Amino acid sequence: MDKPKQVSELSDEEIKDEVRRAYARVAMARRGSCCDKDTSCSTDSLAARLGYDVEDIPASVTESFAGCGNPTALASLQEGEIVLDLGSGAGLDVFLAARAVGETGFVIGVDMTSEMLQKARDNAIKLGITNVEFRQGDIEALPVEDNSVDVIISNCVINLAPDKAKVFQEAFRVLRPGGRLLVSDMVLVGELPEEIKESIRSYTGCVAGAIPETEYLQLLQEAGFEKVEVLERSGSSAVISAKIKAIKPAT
Repeated sequence: MDKPKQVSELSDEEIKDEVRRAYARVAMARRGSCCDKDTSCSTDSLAARLGYDVEDIPASVTESFAGCGNPTALASLQEGEIVLDLGSGAGLDVFLAARAVGETGFVIGVDMTSEMLQKARDNAIKLGITNVEFRQGDIEALPVEDNSVDVIISNCVINLAPDKAKVFQEAFRVLRPGGRLLVSDMVLVGELPEEIKESIRSYTGCVAGAIPETEYLQLLQEAGFEKVEVLERSGSSAVISAKIKAIKPAT
């Protein structure tokens, strides 16, 4: 059997293919890839531990949840706002955002995994939520118009993108002036062992693709965002979960 390629030997497109395959398996296996190494990490308990109220949310929504925070709770969503979720998965954050923005608001979920998109669309029908749309696409090249959304959320997804600078540039492009970005993501505050950095399973498990927190914040600033700040950190290893906020200038 051929030895798997190391992460440094893979092209960006090969990495995306690996991520796509991993999350297609998540959609089918009903377990979040970011929980692969934690046998106690049932998806319902994970969502609950992260502050989600999932009592009235069907298992088909939570069973593929793979987040590392609760960006929807941080976003202070208002009625009538247009929200974009980067890497929307089976739709949990989209559906909660849709409730928050009400009938006059709208939420777009973008994901590159067709199995997740189908699951999310099925869940929208099951929940009777109509102010949402799920689009297939790459968060490095968003299928969203310029200056068209008020808020961007994302939950443990940007670390999976090979070119994070492009993600932030795209986020800046589609946000309206004065719009805000609230993400939960994995960032580095220490050094990872080489074998972890080079493992594609570690990459799809939301570890090896993480970049230093300082670099993450700098990339947001270079994309044009202001008031970039870390609202909260959790974890005690080299890779932690950070809740990050940034604003697109109003003018």
